[in-house]
Amino acid sequence: MYRGRFAPSPTGPLHAGSLVAALASWLDARAHGGQWLVRIEDVDLPRCIPGADQTILAQLAACGLIPDKAPVWQSQRTALYQRALDPLIAADKVYPCGCSRKDIEAAQHAQGLTKPRHGELVYPGTCRSGLHGKAARAWRFRTTEASVSHWVDRRLGAQTQDVHAAVGDFVLLRADGLFAYQLAVVVDDAEQHISHIVRGEDLADNTPRQILLQQALGVPTPSYLHTPLVLAADGQKLSKQNGAAALDTATPQAALGALQQAAQSLGLQVAGSGDNTGSALAAWVAQWRDSSPAPFSP
Repeated sequence: MYRGRFAPSPTGPLHAGSLVAALASWLDARAHGGQWLVRIEDVDLPRCIPGADQTILAQLAACGLIPDKAPVWQSQRTALYQRALDPLIAADKVYPCGCSRKDIEAAQHAQGLTKPRHGELVYPGTCRSGLHGKAARAWRFRTTEASVSHWVDRRLGAQTQDVHAAVGDFVLLRADGLFAYQLAVVVDDAEQHISHIVRGEDLADNTPRQILLQQALGVPTPSYLHTPLVLAADGQKLSKQNGAAALDTATPQAALGALQQAAQSLGLQVAGSGDNTGSALAAWVAQWRDSSPAPFSP
């Protein structure tokens, strides 16, 4: 059975870019006759804004994007993440790390390496063989030269990443005691039986690490579709960090206008789609279904 999800972080209200991902995931689920869930990804509690989760849910409802089951909050699911981490520790697939960010940067500098502007701070493996007198700060997933992920994205096509070289051993439990996004999202997708993931292209580079974790935990790998990003005037991804305006859904007309803009970003035809959210959504589901899904190739 098809089951998809939209998983916003409550660091602020939805903006135009996040609505594109929400609409695409909803349309894909409806076009496949499946279920659509909403998961509030508040595992990184220090970044979350009080009340933003309820604002997001209200914005989605105003746009007619209603989940088929009650939403869940990652902050209420930490026991699930611990139960997933424990067997990885027992199998030596993760190890404790005592390195601070400054330690990693210093180790990289000593090797003549620098962090790319939009790249990863590759972990040099300092604590792989032990803590060397340092106190444990975090738990890292142990990658190897065989840690190469292959998958076929429904929009981007065949993808490959050598996680060991591109990322290194990555954190599953942070120094502040919070579970990392990579572990939480894999555990949640498996526990919720998510079969198809539709999300923004900015999250595509998380997929290789998540596939490695899925394999380590013995859970299925969903189908992936990464949608085009909505860009700000400066050409950067539209985001809360660069001042993206909150989505206006205060009136039915405003909500419909926001949906129409999102639909256009997905290559859907807006003209003749209807003058209310219900008729517009129905028209776009039909377009998406006919193109399997519009405008992307399966």
